[in-house]
Amino acid sequence: MSMRRSDNVKNGDQAAPARSLFNALGFTKEELAKPMVGIVSSYNEIVPGHMNIDKITEAVKLGVAEAGGMPVVFPAIAVCDGIAMGHIGMKYSLVTRDLIADSTECMALAHQFDALVMIPNCDKNVPGLLMAAARLNIPTVFVSGGPMLAGHVHGKKTSLSSMFEAVGAKAAGKIDGDELDYFVEHACPSCGSCSGMYTANSMNCLTEAIGMGLRGNGTIPAVYSERIRLAKKAGYAVMEMYKRNIRPRDILTKEAFENALTMDMALGCSTNTMLHLPAIAHEAGIELNMEIANDISNRTPNLCHLAPAGHTYMEDLNEAGGIYAVMSELAKKDLLHLDCMTVTGHTVGENIANVRNLDPETIRPIDDPFMPNGGIAVLKGNIAPDTGIVKRSAVAPEMMVHEGPARVFDCEEDAIKAILGGKINPGDVVVIRYEGPKGGPGMREMLNPTSAIAGMGLGESVALITDGRFSGASRGASIGHVSPEAAVGGPIALIEEGDIIKINIPEETLNVDVSDEVLAERRKNWKPREPKVTTGYLARYEKLVTSGNRGAVLEIPRA
Repeated sequence: MSMRRSDNVKNGDQAAPARSLFNALGFTKEELAKPMVGIVSSYNEIVPGHMNIDKITEAVKLGVAEAGGMPVVFPAIAVCDGIAMGHIGMKYSLVTRDLIADSTECMALAHQFDALVMIPNCDKNVPGLLMAAARLNIPTVFVSGGPMLAGHVHGKKTSLSSMFEAVGAKAAGKIDGDELDYFVEHACPSCGSCSGMYTANSMNCLTEAIGMGLRGNGTIPAVYSERIRLAKKAGYAVMEMYKRNIRPRDILTKEAFENALTMDMALGCSTNTMLHLPAIAHEAGIELNMEIANDISNRTPNLCHLAPAGHTYMEDLNEAGGIYAVMSELAKKDLLHLDCMTVTGHTVGENIANVRNLDPETIRPIDDPFMPNGGIAVLKGNIAPDTGIVKRSAVAPEMMVHEGPARVFDCEEDAIKAILGGKINPGDVVVIRYEGPKGGPGMREMLNPTSAIAGMGLGESVALITDGRFSGASRGASIGHVSPEAAVGGPIALIEEGDIIKINIPEETLNVDVSDEVLAERRKNWKPREPKVTTGYLARYEKLVTSGNRGAVLEIPRA
């Protein structure tokens, strides 16, 4: 290979001051002669999915060192969406994706690393580091902290979504405080990313599917020793990538993103993937238009119903053969690009050769799917001229087509009060607006309202639409990412209390039963809101962020 990047800080007279600082760090001449590999550790003591990453990091360091590299650890931040949910903290979740990408770029280029191993786990931490990998384009491997084991409540497996729904059940008088406390004690039994197909696990699975993680990255439970072995293998793999000069943009091709979208549909991933995949593609120089999502969804059967859509969990998917087993099912119908390169140094087709589906109940065979089409649908109509996103694999059959009166709220808190106060009736359509990327700012997740609706027994009769977004733990007729958002004058801002909303998920439409003339008249009277936040990072974010249908990427305003 040509000169290493790290030679800029290690070799020659000009680098002598830097060498003295490496001495201060305790590095030897022998170590400095090796390629310098940055280990991006997302370890912290506030996110359950990250509390074990210190052990993963040590294993990666061993793997890199054994394979001839010089491992150097630096940090990345992560927000726990479960802890941040339902208050101002949720405004600070999505926005960290860009902070993570930017800070990783700063660290990697300031110190001239030759390669990177990314160790993420939770919701925005994974896409943020994938964005950084695409932007930096130096050899990079991902190894996550792994999923949490399922909880057990009264002999049945459960997860965090059940915990949120229990709050609604208590408000409805269905359970008492002791039962709620029992859920608290038993829903989240171990470290790891929460145990269903929520956003963190969705993104870790798609990292594997897109070719940036080794087999098992998305599914091996956090507490298994196999996860430690995987981390060592990631250290070996990044050194092999370095030797062969395999880079993220060799892997993150248009075809690889199509593979990720196809797997998204088969797995029934979180709707947040519809924000993250375009943002990662944007960093790789690829325009991933969400128009193709329905085309891919309509030809891809839904093979998995993990929580919250069903009663299987990440540990079950792992035992069934994991992501490679799902890919092997899809390959039977030629639904994947098998010639895409991966961090293994082999193609997708080579990786999944001879892989079998070990549990046809957890991973349905391609000829016997849960649904003939994919887990996510993009809806359009006069409420959502650009997009509205729904996880249709988690929608009750009776809610696939729904009409009902709009119950309009201009923030999440007002909607929660109405839901828990018993003011929402069967058939209603809850509309929560001014919660988009700009309007929030920060595009909060609406897990509290969706869980309250489900917990109060309204999941099969009440829909919710928002220009905000949903947790992967949300279920029901929950339609998010409505674009354009209310803050920029999108039609969702023009809906009035009692308007009839028409949802047709099979036909991929979302409309308000109001004439164009009436909407035009309402638009004349609409006025932009003052920004909710005027100082700090959120204020800067609000000025730069684009709409949800573009992945809520940041864009410098044109002069």
